[in-house]
Amino acid sequence: MLKDTPILLGLTGGIAIYKSAELTRLLRREGAEVYCVMTRNSRRFVQPLLFEALSQNRVALDEGEVAHPFDHIRLSEKARVFVVAPATANLLGKLASGVADNLLTTMLTYALGRRAPILLAPAMNANMYKSPAVQENLRRLKKWGIHLVGPASGELACGDEGPGRMSEPEEILDRIKGLVHGLDLAGRKILVTAGPTREPLDPIRVLSNRSSGKMGYELARVAARRGARVTLVSGPTQLAAPPGINLVRIETAEELKKKTEELYPQTNVLIMAAAVADFRPRRFHSQKQKKTEMKSADNLLELSSTPDILKEISKYPRRGRVLIGFAAESENTIPNAKAKLQAKNLDLIVANDVSRPESGFEVSTNQVCLISADEKIEELPLLPKEEVAEKILDRVVKILETRRRPKP
Repeated sequence: MLKDTPILLGLTGGIAIYKSAELTRLLRREGAEVYCVMTRNSRRFVQPLLFEALSQNRVALDEGEVAHPFDHIRLSEKARVFVVAPATANLLGKLASGVADNLLTTMLTYALGRRAPILLAPAMNANMYKSPAVQENLRRLKKWGIHLVGPASGELACGDEGPGRMSEPEEILDRIKGLVHGLDLAGRKILVTAGPTREPLDPIRVLSNRSSGKMGYELARVAARRGARVTLVSGPTQLAAPPGINLVRIETAEELKKKTEELYPQTNVLIMAAAVADFRPRRFHSQKQKKTEMKSADNLLELSSTPDILKEISKYPRRGRVLIGFAAESENTIPNAKAKLQAKNLDLIVANDVSRPESGFEVSTNQVCLISADEKIEELPLLPKEEVAEKILDRVVKILETRRRPKP
């Protein structure tokens, strides 16, 4: 995703710098070219050798180690994104005041002047973060177009609790990807459903399916880093909530229907990636049913259909909204997906054969076909689900752009 992309990483004197080592490793794993700039205070925590080993590039320092007097300009111009992690209160104050008294602040001031993307990951004590000076500096920097990630709240190194924890490396990486590839969904509200539903028979047993929720969670993650305001309505999964999204948990198909109908009118795009159980027990038993009871002719398991959420939603006034569905099939994938596309009046359907071992449920890859409203088919190769999400959202952007264009 970041192959050969130059990233400039500024490192300041904060205890959270240990997370920056992991961020450097993640950036390199994505194929990025990482160039680190360290302040004197940052080297009181770690030595440059650590970041030279991780980045496989020489670290830029203040004491004249730059090979050329204009290297600070060359590096600033080369970088696609300039990240500072951790960004201390001192760094924020200097940048907001136009102070350029070391190599890092000089490079940042130059990058700010040329409108290069700058991403700051603040990290400091909770009371320091809450101070009027820091808050005013953050407001000024945001007004200038500088991007912020975090801080999170929680236990701090000093033992205090509150806001000030530097965001986790994975969240910072997501924001970097968004800045590199563009915020083409900025201002859009996207509703994603994900995971299975569970239909209870008794307090112990449920009817469900094998969906892990991975595809829906990747769609939510990628949409958020492309600038969208994302709400993720999720059935039971073992996945961590993607950063920067509103997560709503549900369990049954009826709960999913209620929440989707509630949120749909406020969204621009609905991506229905949840694997909704088609049937539920006709009767819920308040006590666990014993085997002997279940074998009785009077206690056969009777089922009733769950609501067809997507079909019901498709009857709502569209008003420019984009509606996307999924078709997980084990046979006749394309014909079945086309039938669902037309029956539910979708803008796009994502079809995949879940009988394939590397595609579908409980794996990190997927091989899908994208079928548009005019039934044109785009077959994608086997890809990581993150890349499949990118491809789906590329199509969403195109549909939204088409609807903005005036009719000839």
